[in-house]
Amino acid sequence: MSEAWDSPVADQVAARWGYPAGTARWWRSSASHVFVLPDNGRRRYLRFVPGSYRGPKHLTTVAELMARLSDSGSAVVRPVAAECGALTMTVATGLGAMHSMVVEPAPGEEIDVSELTASEVWQWGQALARLHRDAAGLDAGLPESFGELPEIGELFADDTALVEATERLTAMMSDLPRCQDRWGVVHGDFELDNMAWEDGRPTAYDFDEAALSWYAADIAYAVRDLTDHTGRPATGHRARFDAFLDGYRSVRPIDDEEVRRLPLFAGLHAAASLVRITRALGEPAQHEPEWLSELRDDLTDMARTHRQLVIDIGRQAG
Repeated sequence: MSEAWDSPVADQVAARWGYPAGTARWWRSSASHVFVLPDNGRRRYLRFVPGSYRGPKHLTTVAELMARLSDSGSAVVRPVAAECGALTMTVATGLGAMHSMVVEPAPGEEIDVSELTASEVWQWGQALARLHRDAAGLDAGLPESFGELPEIGELFADDTALVEATERLTAMMSDLPRCQDRWGVVHGDFELDNMAWEDGRPTAYDFDEAALSWYAADIAYAVRDLTDHTGRPATGHRARFDAFLDGYRSVRPIDDEEVRRLPLFAGLHAAASLVRITRALGEPAQHEPEWLSELRDDLTDMARTHRQLVIDIGRQAG
């Protein structure tokens, strides 16, 4: 990627949607690389993931899910078909195969948690419940969540406290029911960073973590900004937390038993995230650029926080 934030790899991918070289500009990289595509005064977003990281099936399933949810009226961004008519494309580039899609922009702006009104938090909870309701049955090809947990014992063999806490949480998870009113298609990352707001209503994007899971687990991940280190409502956000659940319950039920399990799912999410972060960190190169060293430091701090959360919740669970 150049100092102008363009990339020959992004150019090769964007060409499948008819965009000329030099059009795509880097925006961010996390589970996917995301580039902005200007389009007649608007923006579209090019998303792609290396084939070495994930196969094409997941992205195709996610694109079809997003299209069907958009058609049903859920407030999610819609994929844009490539020139050949496909919603996703696998493109050979100088850095290997890239599985890619383009999505329309979400209308509005991002909102910080401290700026959310009770009405907006209610709409946030309602939007997640609608997604759960409308995605029921659209589960072909999606993985189950928490597939990373078996790796904890190997990756952190010397960290007895972490391994034991994860084992306790995993044992509790294995006993949970998977009936259709509690288990199904989830967004996987329905937090404020992945939605835009217009007229008090959110529109979601970034379905990279879509999976099959417990609906309560999706709620637990969504409201992380509203909870403390134990996964319970933070003192300053109790009213917002309750408003989120009220909004959710206006569309579909969630009983008190599921709400009591939110800390469990917070711990499980932290353990799964810790595995993903550890994979991403790998071994540092002998001479890393400054930006990469800073990113490594940020991820290391994040991993430390996740580890402590797993241990704290695991102790309480035990």
